[in-house]
Amino acid sequence: MTLKELKQEYKASLKSSDTEEHIDLFFYRPMGFAWAKFFEKMGVTPNVVTILSIFLGVAGGVLLYFGNGPLRWLNYVGIFLIIWANTYDSADGQLARLTKQYSRVGRILDGLSGDFWFVAIYFALVFRELNYGDLWPGTFFTQHSWVIWVLAVAAGGCHAKQAAMADYYRQFHLYFLKGKEGSELDSTSALDKDYAALSWSANFMAKLTLFFYRNYTANQEVMTPVMQRLRRELRSRYGGDEVPRSFRDAFRKQSLPLMKFTNMLSFNTRIIAMFISVIIDMPWLYFAFELVVLNLMMVYMIVSHEHRCRTLLKELQDGKY
Repeated sequence: MTLKELKQEYKASLKSSDTEEHIDLFFYRPMGFAWAKFFEKMGVTPNVVTILSIFLGVAGGVLLYFGNGPLRWLNYVGIFLIIWANTYDSADGQLARLTKQYSRVGRILDGLSGDFWFVAIYFALVFRELNYGDLWPGTFFTQHSWVIWVLAVAAGGCHAKQAAMADYYRQFHLYFLKGKEGSELDSTSALDKDYAALSWSANFMAKLTLFFYRNYTANQEVMTPVMQRLRRELRSRYGGDEVPRSFRDAFRKQSLPLMKFTNMLSFNTRIIAMFISVIIDMPWLYFAFELVVLNLMMVYMIVSHEHRCRTLLKELQDGKY
């Protein structure tokens, strides 16, 4: 394979230049592509790569537990393992695009992988505060342990919502940019049909997985009422994927400025904040960052996107497209 062909293949392994973050393009995507080519040669499937990332990420999260003491160096091993896990998280999607091994199960598993990492990270940070929290307000947390648990649970719930909304907006953008084949955008109406077609006796795991995924999608739709009105209007006018190019271009222009927020709410920004909080021995600061900074960012993203969808819906109804 020539260098030009390799570059073309690398480009094909990316979702789109619109939705890729600078850190990803500089580091994670090249590393993910190298791993994807290796796994392709070894005959490893994308789902297996995702499972490997879960083991690496969870192990890395556990090692963040150790605070001041002789085992503090394990924090840096944990950081390395989490970064390694994320190269695999990049690789599974790139491998799927290279080998055309797409599946809804793969998408669900890919989404769950990060949840497993952060569950391990959250527990590690909580117990670290309780057992090693010597700096203020760590001493407060050791005396009132319920407070750090409340912070962690609240931050975890917000994290799940932030990541879900970021993923939804990214998939919606990709849908108009590349069509249904280039996006993983779903709808509860389509998922309900697939769910009804499965039986609990013959397809227990598939139906159970779809049950949770359907609720995940429904929660995304509840948070985006104007977007759903826009989708229904487009479906009633054009059906399928026959949306005019003029509208696709208009949507891309409106949506593109918000893609930086979908990236910051996904992984890199939050993981950098978490690494810093661990290194300076103030893990609670990460929970505060999620609850304040990232929540404000999510609210701004939702309000802005709904406003843009409202404008496009009115233009659509006025016959502009």
